[in-house]
Amino acid sequence: MKIISSLNEIIFDIDKNFFIMYANIKENKRDVRKMEPEVYNQSTFIILKAAYLYYLKEKSQNEIAEVLNISVPTVSRLIKKAKEEKIVEFVIRDPYLECIDLEEKLKKEFNLKDVVIAPNEITGTANVDTAENTKKLVALEGARYLQRIITEDDVLGISWGQTMYYLIQYLNPCQKVNGKFVTMHGSISGLKPEFDVRTLVARTSMVFGGKNYSLLAEALLSNPEIAASIKNEKYVKQVYEMFDKITISICGMGSFYPQLDSLLCKSKYLTEEEISNLQKHNVVGDIVLRFFDKDGKECDTDFKDRTIAIELEQFKRIKTKISVVSDVVKTHTTLAALKGGFVDVLITDYNLGKSILQMNEAIA
Repeated sequence: MKIISSLNEIIFDIDKNFFIMYANIKENKRDVRKMEPEVYNQSTFIILKAAYLYYLKEKSQNEIAEVLNISVPTVSRLIKKAKEEKIVEFVIRDPYLECIDLEEKLKKEFNLKDVVIAPNEITGTANVDTAENTKKLVALEGARYLQRIITEDDVLGISWGQTMYYLIQYLNPCQKVNGKFVTMHGSISGLKPEFDVRTLVARTSMVFGGKNYSLLAEALLSNPEIAASIKNEKYVKQVYEMFDKITISICGMGSFYPQLDSLLCKSKYLTEEEISNLQKHNVVGDIVLRFFDKDGKECDTDFKDRTIAIELEQFKRIKTKISVVSDVVKTHTTLAALKGGFVDVLITDYNLGKSILQMNEAIA
């Protein structure tokens, strides 16, 4: 009996010790769980060092991993942690945020597909040279936007002008797109040949590496009969048939109000009598050599039937119409074009964009 009692005591002691040991293990597990966040915390200095090497020294994540003797995924986590811990913060200066705000307002107000604002006022460009540098700045934005969206399936319609000339100079010849490129109107003789639409289409197709289609005819003819005759020519018909296939158009605008800012006027291409006739019909601007009023409606001038160009209603049916416009002098013209539905994508400068909104609010 004593032996059994002793044995029971031994068993009891074993069970008791096992229970104590089991309880201690469980307690230790609790401690481990409590410590987990601290155990896995990274060194603040190593986070700082990784961020410094990445953002200021411009080292790649592979290079940082080698320097710090850690894995590339760990470097990625450290850089992310640097942002979470606010060791690294990104700031867009307030003046530049105004461009984003303006973009969103214009897009919403005029139901546009897209808006790009060149920050001329903010960068100081507006004070350096006036309209010329602003025009170049906006043209650059236009070139970059076009090359972001164009594909080999697109047919690009192009118009004439100085802004278009600058835009094509900014196209990156390394970005080849085997698309089709077509003039949306005839030539304007007597002006700078580099601004002529045939020259611009040829250069564009050369940059992209695609095929060009050009109207080998003068745009503004002396009478409707000559225009009708030319439209019946085989080569002209072929280009006119391309108009319905245009998926993207890109063009500037000519301004006739409140001052005669259009190259057609400043170059004296139009006679005083012709300008007077346009003013009598309340023309505020032109797009693809089609004249419109302050409400964006085509004016019934005598140019309408003697112009070799895409019809305005046909132009409006193009899926993506990009307008590249600069300088506050074109506020009335651009606002009218927006009202008329001639614009899907507006690429402009900060001053003009702001002026358009202010004028639209004043009218409303």
